[in-house]
Amino acid sequence: MSAGWVAGVTRARALRTRCLGAEGIRDVAASPTLDDALRYLAATPYRHDVTPGATPAEAQRAVSATLLWHLRVLAGWQPATGADAIRALAAGFEISNIEHHLRAFASGPRPPDTQLPHHPPPYRLGALAIAWTRLARSRTPSELRTALAASAWGDPGGDSPAAVATGMRISAAVRLADAVPDAARWAMARLALLFGREVFLVGRRLPDVSTRRAARLLGPRAVSAGSYVDFRQALPATARWLLDDVDEASDLWRAEARWWEAVDRDGHELLHRSHFGPQPVVGAVALLSADAWRTRGALELAARGGGPGDWPVEVLDDPG
Repeated sequence: MSAGWVAGVTRARALRTRCLGAEGIRDVAASPTLDDALRYLAATPYRHDVTPGATPAEAQRAVSATLLWHLRVLAGWQPATGADAIRALAAGFEISNIEHHLRAFASGPRPPDTQLPHHPPPYRLGALAIAWTRLARSRTPSELRTALAASAWGDPGGDSPAAVATGMRISAAVRLADAVPDAARWAMARLALLFGREVFLVGRRLPDVSTRRAARLLGPRAVSAGSYVDFRQALPATARWLLDDVDEASDLWRAEARWWEAVDRDGHELLHRSHFGPQPVVGAVALLSADAWRTRGALELAARGGGPGDWPVEVLDDPG
């Protein structure tokens, strides 16, 4: 047992108190207005980035920023293996930065290090960055694709926003399954949901390089399937569980909440493992992430008028 793991796991278990929890999330969702919900959050662990008068999108992004801050703090207490696991689990923040970076290209050239109006500032990744510093210097979609290809992300197979976003998410899933065995089940199921949605719901043909990468987790039969039914049947059991009763691609939205329920449930179990090692740390990241996802959903309901009974805890992707 190393001193690093003792400190890292102790910190992970302490961060459990930074979750709003089911009762708090219900209270946010029941708020009659978004401002009421924000006032509630001002007295919770999400208070750091939440400001009065925020729009729903700004409030949700503030919740994500708070989650990222907790993950950065947690990573700072870990030995190298634990920090690497958190970096893989937090890859969605870098993907979000890149998606906003791509949207900014459409606004035309701009001086370096300037922020466009109506574009949120990038998430501050710190030591959780994978290649963001280099990617942020790109000024065209083709430059970005070249930078991605030379990084741990790999070539997304195209420079369109869809090709980049999907390619990065597939890359993140493969990396997570390889680097964090305790999260492999989540990574494989999430990739099955992503692939099924893109190919069989949206009807988008993925670049060959992304399809080959997805096949590493889902298998060649699944990624070459000609229909959603065949795709689901060809999935390995470690990915198929998420889609077990999702008979049509149009119903894939139901798998999103189920995925988060599994992450939350598994996270509780991992956090309470008695030994000092990566499992409680992975569990803490899972619980913090699921809590933030549900809190963002609760804010959206509050913005629509909220009210008791409007939100079951099990119903409330990636940071926005």
